[in-house]
Amino acid sequence: MKINKKILGGVAALSAASLVLVGCSSDDGGADPEASGTDTPAESNADAIIRTNGSEPQNPLIPGNTNETGGGKIIDAIFAGLVSYDAEGAASNEVAADIVVEDPQNLTVTLQDGWTFTDGTPVTANSFVDAWNYTANLDNAYYNSYFFEDIEGFSWDEPVEAMSGLEVVDDLTFTIALNKPAADFAQRLGYSAFYPLPEAFFEDPETFGQNPIGNGQYMLAGEDAWQNDVQIELVTNPDYAGTRTPQNGGLTITFYATQDAAYADLLGGNVDVIDGIPDSALAVYEEELGDRAVNQPAAIFQSFTIPERLEHFGMDEEGQLRRQAMSLAINREEITDVIFQGTRTPASDFTSPVVDGWTDSLEGADVLSYDAELAADLWAQADEINPWTGTFQLAYNADGGHQAWVDATVNSIRSTLGIEAEGYPYATFAELREDVTTDVIESAFRTGWQADYPGLYNFLGPLYATNAGSNDGDYSNPEFDALLEEGISTEDGPTRNDLLQQAQEILLQDLPAIPLWYSNVNGGYSEAVSNVVFGWNSVPIYYEITKN
Repeated sequence: MKINKKILGGVAALSAASLVLVGCSSDDGGADPEASGTDTPAESNADAIIRTNGSEPQNPLIPGNTNETGGGKIIDAIFAGLVSYDAEGAASNEVAADIVVEDPQNLTVTLQDGWTFTDGTPVTANSFVDAWNYTANLDNAYYNSYFFEDIEGFSWDEPVEAMSGLEVVDDLTFTIALNKPAADFAQRLGYSAFYPLPEAFFEDPETFGQNPIGNGQYMLAGEDAWQNDVQIELVTNPDYAGTRTPQNGGLTITFYATQDAAYADLLGGNVDVIDGIPDSALAVYEEELGDRAVNQPAAIFQSFTIPERLEHFGMDEEGQLRRQAMSLAINREEITDVIFQGTRTPASDFTSPVVDGWTDSLEGADVLSYDAELAADLWAQADEINPWTGTFQLAYNADGGHQAWVDATVNSIRSTLGIEAEGYPYATFAELREDVTTDVIESAFRTGWQADYPGLYNFLGPLYATNAGSNDGDYSNPEFDALLEEGISTEDGPTRNDLLQQAQEILLQDLPAIPLWYSNVNGGYSEAVSNVVFGWNSVPIYYEITKN
């Protein structure tokens, strides 16, 4: 989208909640089955608690340090940003009264008056500027620091306490100066990395992360609302000042151990809405749920990543031959048909078909096709450089419903390349992500992306740019970085997309991650609730849900 010199008043097509993907997780749910049965009198929606599925957050609940969907689902419920997004991804101002784009490098933000955090303190320009500076400061090592690298004064070389590109004009106004043109910067400002923080955060970040103070539609139900590995209880925020007024009394997000447990609870009336269906039910859930089944396209990309540091998989000739062989050895068509019952589509790039500018005609995309003969030949060429030894492992979180496709993928690799290959399960998503983000993991591992906003750049920059916060494989290619920078600096949409597609063609040569498939969101809801809508990014619009 071309950003002209005008006010961004809610016309950009965006979406929230990018984040590294996770399946469902945890406990058995626990509510009385009769409590949501159709024979029970309807609760007052002002008091009705919507029960849904989730996963234990990887980290304390701080927006700048949350880049996975378990924590992101909670963060998005308890904080509000400058703009918010509807089910189709259209943006409208929320805390912002307006965002004026003076030119591609300079913006002025004016806040609405009257917003407060749940501790009663006001939401001011400093609430945003101080939060952004803290997240961007390398001393704090926050995962979302990458989202601020376009702001003047940001540094990858040394800690910066206050970026020169952020200036507070008064309590309700601040300006943003970028270090280079970023044509979509205004579109990013609804993502959770850009949420405000109250003064209480800076006094004690550790305590805050366990019992966060937000300004959104919901808030924690009390000091013990977050029961680790069990659930988190949210209630409505009576002082919420936005337009997305909850039509219910709160959310209880249960951390299920398996998707099968969550689906069983849905059928039993113990949970109201879930956003994942286990492999075991994909063939029957639409028949079992009827018009309460959800199966719609979403901006979700699935892959697995092979870190460059692993022996045999560097970005040298041997490593690239092995990466290409791995990709060619995977029968994506068969796996998506048999395991996912057609609810996934084999990938032909690194982005998503629901995003403007997507194409299935990139040069080099044939490396994503199944070709057993070519795969074996490339692997043999790599063996001539340095013979393969050992077992190829693909790590995944067992609480996310991934075992079936991982087993099918390693079986395809094993039979095609004639090597030992196996899945390596972690009990929880949090445990997997901890090893990934600390570079402890010594195997390939499942990865994926759920978009922040519908733009090609969002699937590329955060995952593969040098030093990017979600660059799990530590990939770095100056030619790719240069095309990214040129593309995002270009105001003309088609030209920008063309440059970003050229950058993808470099990824298809290097394969820092192995693209697998695009996902639909598959979910469902019980007879106890109405007004259930899933957003384009696969997340239910919780505030609209009512109890019958």
